[in-house]
Amino acid sequence: MNIYPTEANTFLYALVVWVIPGGIYSMKEVWVEKYRPKALSDIVGQADIVERFNAYVATRNLPHLLFAGPPGTGKTTSAIVLARELFGENWQGNFHELNASDERGIKVVRTKIKDYARTAPLGGSGFKIIFLDEADALTTDAQAALRRTMEKFTKTCRFILSCNYSSKIMEPIQSRCAIFRFRPLKDAEVLSYLDKIAKAEGKSLTKEGAKAIFHISQGDLRKATNILQVAAFLSDEITADTLYKVSSTARPENVTSLLETAIKGNFNDARKLLDDMLIEYGLSGEDIIAQIHRSIVKLTIDDEIKVKLIDRIGEIEFRMVEGSNERIQLEALLAFFVLAGKDIA
Repeated sequence: MNIYPTEANTFLYALVVWVIPGGIYSMKEVWVEKYRPKALSDIVGQADIVERFNAYVATRNLPHLLFAGPPGTGKTTSAIVLARELFGENWQGNFHELNASDERGIKVVRTKIKDYARTAPLGGSGFKIIFLDEADALTTDAQAALRRTMEKFTKTCRFILSCNYSSKIMEPIQSRCAIFRFRPLKDAEVLSYLDKIAKAEGKSLTKEGAKAIFHISQGDLRKATNILQVAAFLSDEITADTLYKVSSTARPENVTSLLETAIKGNFNDARKLLDDMLIEYGLSGEDIIAQIHRSIVKLTIDDEIKVKLIDRIGEIEFRMVEGSNERIQLEALLAFFVLAGKDIA
């Protein structure tokens, strides 16, 4: 039996017991936390952003900040590292984190956030930091209340807001913040970070394994690190096969083969390939749809046909989200590919 790791809270190291054939491993730290950067120079990628952070640290001051970007690109890490650099060893006393997706109502802003913001910072620091993770989950009323709190307590507290979509943050709050847009990490940046972890843990990541992680994580460093850790407990040599299976992701070449088989008009063969993917990798219908969408652009067919296929993929995905039977929808999609293949022929 394998017990897969969950993400740890910002200030806690999660301990996980791994049980695999051959015995029980001793309790281990989650690698996401164990290897989280402690200084600005350790942050992976985001060179332009780090340069601006260094300027804030040099002046011992910063405005309200808004971090926007996809998961696993360093938003939470950057907030913690900034606090470390500004406040030193006692940074936790002047840094308060809230997850807005859990505490998202106006009451939280008027009580927890306001009460913390109005108190004086510790250790002679000029201000404290409140870090609101997933701030795009705040209700409209909560954001309106937050705007006033940010204005009123600027002398004692600075806010760092983190979100996936800055468009969900109201304009009055955006105008009060310096906005930093985090991009998905490049393959070379991910590989450099993972190689360092693998060597520290006495593991080796094969070339094909690295390509598999790039495909699975799509620039999400946290996801890449978690997948690496799960695979590492199965073998000292981390291969592509292991990574695809532990992450429940079908090989891209298998998905491409599925599409090409359907487009050639072989519906029954394509259906069998779909069965193999569902059984071997344990994918959900939405997982399959997402991988099909990523593989469509690589097919050597006319753009007009690709447009029709992607349009139908979007329709099928919507039906699944609305509760339609996944199996029926996937086979309907394959049937459409078969019919579209006749236009190509």
